[in-house]
Parts: sequence; C-alpha cells; structure tokens
Amino acid sequence: MKLQYLFPLFIAMLALMTSCEDEASMTLLDEIQVSSSYVSIPVEGGSTTITVTTQDSWTIEKVTTDKNKVEWLTISATSGSAGESQITFEAPSALDGRTAEVLLKSGDKTQRINVIQGLAVISEASVSEVRSGPDGKTFLVSGVVTAISNTVYGNWDLTDETGTIYIYGTLDSKGATKNFLSWGLEVGDEVTIQGPKSTYSGSPQMVDVTVININKSLIKVDSVENELLPVEGGEFTAYLTCKGEGVSVEIPEDAKSWLSISSIESAGTNAVVKFNATANEGGDRETTLTFRTTSEGKNYSTETTLTQKGAIVEVSIAEFLAAEVGNTQYRLTGVITDIANTKYGNLYLRDFSGETYVYGIADFESKGLKEGDIITIIGKRAAYKDAPQVGGAVLESVIPVTVATIAEVLTKPDSSQDYYMVTGEITSIANEVYGNVYLKDGESEIYVYGVYPGYGATGDFRKNLLADNDIKVGDMLTVIAPKSSYNGVPQLANGFYFSHESAAQ
Repeated sequence: MKLQYLFPLFIAMLALMTSCEDEASMTLLDEIQVSSSYVSIPVEGGSTTITVTTQDSWTIEKVTTDKNKVEWLTISATSGSAGESQITFEAPSALDGRTAEVLLKSGDKTQRINVIQGLAVISEASVSEVRSGPDGKTFLVSGVVTAISNTVYGNWDLTDETGTIYIYGTLDSKGATKNFLSWGLEVGDEVTIQGPKSTYSGSPQMVDVTVININKSLIKVDSVENELLPVEGGEFTAYLTCKGEGVSVEIPEDAKSWLSISSIESAGTNAVVKFNATANEGGDRETTLTFRTTSEGKNYSTETTLTQKGAIVEVSIAEFLAAEVGNTQYRLTGVITDIANTKYGNLYLRDFSGETYVYGIADFESKGLKEGDIITIIGKRAAYKDAPQVGGAVLESVIPVTVATIAEVLTKPDSSQDYYMVTGEITSIANEVYGNVYLKDGESEIYVYGVYPGYGATGDFRKNLLADNDIKVGDMLTVIAPKSSYNGVPQLANGFYFSHESAAQ
C-alpha cells in the first residue's frame, strides 16, 4: 500500500478513536456531567453505576405516566449535593426487554438518562395472552373492533376468540396522538396492532398502540332513518352493505321488551332491516343494535345506536333521590337554598321532601337566578362518588322571590303570584301543627297563615314543621310566601320554611 493511502487512513482511524473517546466521556452540559447518559441492565437483573458531577445540588426522578409507573427500576439516591456522586440503577430480572427515562436536575439544567434492560421483544399473542402478560411487554395481537369509546385519542375494545382487551390510545401512521380518525376504523373491522400492555385500576389494557393492518368489515351500516324515535314509538330502519353470508341481528336483552324486528330484506350486497319500537311511558332510553355476517368461517359485525325520547316524570325530590341512575328525565320544583358555582349553576334545590345537589343548569349565567328563587328544572338522576345529584339540568320555569322587610311587604298589593322572603322574630304561635305564627321585624308585625316544611307540601306533609325543627317563640324565622289579606288584615299565606335561627344560639 502506498504512503499516500496510508496517511489518510491513519487520520481517519485517529479521528474515529478520538470520537469514541469523546463519546465515552461526553458532557452535554457544563453544570451537569455524567459518565454515561445511557444505562444498560442485564435482562436477568442486576445494577449499573454511573458517576455524576454537578456544580450545584441535584435531584433525579423517573419519567412516569398513568400508563407506566416504572416501578421495576430502583435508583440508589434521589438527591445529592454539589460535586461528584455515584448513582446506581438496579432492576430485578425481566421476561422481556423494557426501557425507562430519568431526569437529572441541577440548578436550572436537566440531563436525560436513558435506561434499558435487555432487548425489547415483540410477541405475537392472543388477547387472553396479552391480558395475562407482564406490564411493559410489547405484543402483536389481532382481533375485531367491538366498541369505540373515544374517537380523538383512539380508545376502543379489541376482541378475538379468547376475550376482549381495552385499547387506551392509538397512534396514527406517523406516530402522533389525537388523530385516531385518520385510520377510518369502525366497529366490525379486523385489525392487527402492536403496543405495550399495562394495567389500570386492576384492568389489563394496551396503550398507545400502532396499527399494523386493517381488514375492513364485510358488513357496514350505511345510514339509518329515525335514529331518534318519538315518545309514541315508531319504525327505525337501518340500511346495510353486507358482503358476507347473510345478516343476523342482535337486540340487547334489556331492549327486547320494547323493540322488535319487523323485517329483513336483502338484494345483492344491500340489506334493509326494520325495527318497531313501542310507546315509551318512562324516561329516555337507548340501545345498541349489532348486525353480524360470516365469510369463510370468520365472523364480522357492525353496530348502530337507537334512542327513543321518553316521558318526563314529575317527582318530589325524595322520589328523585330514590330513583336509579339513568337517562330518565325528571321534573323537579323547589327553592334554591345555596349556589355553589355562580358560573355554571351548581346549586342545592329543596322542596318539602328533601334536598338535592344540581350539577349545573344550562346557560345559568343568563338566567339571573338567586338563592330563594323557586325553580322547575328537568334533568337526569346522576351521581358522583355515589352521592346523588341532578345531571344535565335545564331550567323550565322560575318564580322570582323578593327579599323584603315586613314593613315593605305590608305596602304590597295582594297577589298569589308574587313571593317574598321575610325574616322576623316569632312573637306568638297561633297553630303549632300548621305553623301559623306572628313575625315581628322592628316596629312591624305580620301574621303568617301557615309555614310548611317546604315548597310543594300538601296534606299531612304540611304539618309539624315547628315541632320537628324545635322552633319556638323568640326564634328568628325566614319564610317564603305571597302577600294576601283576611278580613282586610294583611298576612302572608301558605308560606314555606327557608331557615331559622334559635334564640338560644
């Protein structure tokens, strides 16, 4: 070999040796120096130690998410002082490879350190094998899309002959999130995915999966008629494209009492299925219809949803609280006792039978509602952490209540439509059962012909407010009632209780 060729080769080798040496002792930041920003741990378990040199005190933390807590990795120290420190990374044995990232922070600088144990292995598996597999392991699995719960992130159910697993997040073709619709996946499609298995609240799932292959379902709902049926019932029609061997229909058990198949017609790849829904005497109801076909031993399916409006059930608050959580629409009337959120209208509503929390009223800020107003709302029986509440509430009507002194009320005309909130000291009790009392405010006094336990009380529900609440002469009582007169003498008639303050307090 001629010298003119040896010299450039020598320079290249020298450069390569220098490059390798620089990589081994690479320092990305002056403030933080690490002997290695890449830590490798054997798959059979063990530990690796690196040297850290900082100009200030430091902390180190694992990068975790709700999907990956990195509980398998142990770090010998999570903080230290300026100067040179030793940090050891340790992990038990693993069935397959896994990775983690940690952040070393000193002052306002951050050094990333990548940790890898073994080599990541992708295993082809059935759904049941994925469910029983270790968290963090990457699987390749095929199945059918049986339900889609979120079309932004791509949360859905994958089912094969061995079971179903929840998919929490689907990456698009470029590896990005929040673009699930780009795949065009539908219920019934056969799909192959790849991704890590994790566990959330004890339930197995796969997270941020990559789609490998899609076989479109041989059956599809093209369109429907009367997707929202009226209260009186009627006909619902689904138009399908079916390239399999016939069409079968599945109606959920809880809908069979009110929904039935009236006809199935097929012509080539087109099919029309008609359903008949009976009149609905309860609240809103909804069901999911499943259409199936087969081809060469494989099963394919697709779904559509049918909703029927229901009657609005008028109930007391006690009856509402006793109802089950669901879509039934209830009409409730009562007085606003407290507004917890003035923007969204989270408030407490009370009638003669009880009190409930209302989780917001649509367009509340524009309604001008206040404490003491009598309102009628329509909403569903909902719950939060097992605590009953009204969900999806809509204001139907309001009776404004005016806060007034007794002197002011005495100047008002009689009207059963105008309600006043009046506070005064009980000077005399004329009828303890129905709450006929005299209230005094300063120099003014007025007779209250009936103070009932709450709005809407009738019959025996009007009785015994004073005794049940230990209300006596001398107590301060706040009532809501319209102004009227008896034999020319002003009074408040058929009032109801809002609050009281015992004289003993």
